[in-house]
Amino acid sequence: MKYVNMSKKVLEYIGGVENIQNVGHCATRLRINVKNEELVDEEALSNLTDLLGHVFKNGQVQLIIGANVNEAYNDFVEVSGFTTQLEEDAEHAESKENKKKNFMYYVNLVGGFSAEIFMPIVPALITGGVILAANNFMVNYLGVSPESGTATIILAIFSAAFSMLPIYLGFTTAKKLNLPPIMGAFLGAILVSQSISGVEGLDFFGIPVTTVDYGGSILPIVIGVGFMYYVDKYLDKLIPEFIKYFLKPFLTMLIVVPFTLIVFGPIGTVLSVYVGNFVIWLMDTAGFIALPILSALYPYMVMLGLDKAIMPIGFNAVATLGYDPVVMVMGFISNLAVGASALAVSRSIKENKEKSGALFSFGLTGLLGITEPAFYGALIGRPKALIGTAIGATAGGLVGGIFLLKSYVMGGAPGLFTLLFFMAPDGTMGNMVLAIVTAAVTIGVSFVATKVILHQDVKKKEVKEEVLTASENN
Repeated sequence: MKYVNMSKKVLEYIGGVENIQNVGHCATRLRINVKNEELVDEEALSNLTDLLGHVFKNGQVQLIIGANVNEAYNDFVEVSGFTTQLEEDAEHAESKENKKKNFMYYVNLVGGFSAEIFMPIVPALITGGVILAANNFMVNYLGVSPESGTATIILAIFSAAFSMLPIYLGFTTAKKLNLPPIMGAFLGAILVSQSISGVEGLDFFGIPVTTVDYGGSILPIVIGVGFMYYVDKYLDKLIPEFIKYFLKPFLTMLIVVPFTLIVFGPIGTVLSVYVGNFVIWLMDTAGFIALPILSALYPYMVMLGLDKAIMPIGFNAVATLGYDPVVMVMGFISNLAVGASALAVSRSIKENKEKSGALFSFGLTGLLGITEPAFYGALIGRPKALIGTAIGATAGGLVGGIFLLKSYVMGGAPGLFTLLFFMAPDGTMGNMVLAIVTAAVTIGVSFVATKVILHQDVKKKEVKEEVLTASENN
């Protein structure tokens, strides 16, 4: 239990277990929602040696842990004794009601919600995406037959990750809304059932059901579980306690399933078409401008949790266009820029071998697609280094935008590890070569720009010190 001592201190600095509303985590951050923000001692959290940093926003303390975040989460839950059951007293509900709900409040709300329902399934998405890309490579270049057992098993792994996405999202969305997670997964399983998904001519008591292929879909299950939340609350008040265990799940599904199939499924499909059309329009009319800007802004989207909020755009693009020219591409470019800048920072302090080594490992992790350690541990405390990051991301974005770089697979943690996402399914190498060139430009420009900026900053400080020394001697 590596994080026991840290957990004890964190528990003290956030106001004790009584002040905890919810605990969760993403790929690198332990997320603790608190009831009373005034009880959080931010200064004390900043001095914790086991953290790479922390973010405190919208009632949520985000502790930057790194790759061992799951271990930190387990240790904190055990030390605190907190249960994941949401408990809101009247005072907390009132403080939430009175909180100023400006634009950023809703931005953080959407970003935080999306992060908590998507992050638990990212390992499956990464695995599915990489293995599909590997299968395309083997079929096109290593002579593996598409009908072979090897290809069949590999495609089954991919299908389990992506085609079953509604099941996973149903589970995580229900958990986030404090419903029994199995009920959300149950609804997802119904949607992807071979009896429903993509089947024509269905009706429910004479009401026609629109044909929708739910494999890999996002909006219908999220909307459906959201509707389930309100149905569950109503039935909980209506049904007597002695038959609630048996009757409530039955009535819930009897109400939610038809609504999801008849109303929410078609809505999700229509929205997906509009999103696909918007992506085409954006890249056709302003791709060479939009991609550099989005790539430079992407690290701050990650900081706000908005990178998870825009993941549905990527999934819809792959489903409607066959490729994603925006979400995975800008994430790929941005993550490489962050990783390369962190490497430049590590080289600029190489006299401190221990710290330089830590930052170097953060940089490598960033290049592979996990940027929080690099961003919070190496860059955010050095604002001028972030200028180098933005310059590199803009340069890579210009190359990718002008030549229309595409990702044919939607996954998570875009970086060098997921480079095969850019290989076309038919095996042609043009887009893959473009991805490699974009990566080389991004890494090279980010590293050099950051190194030069930091070097100039050091020289300016030295000159300033010399001037001050000379004036004191005079």
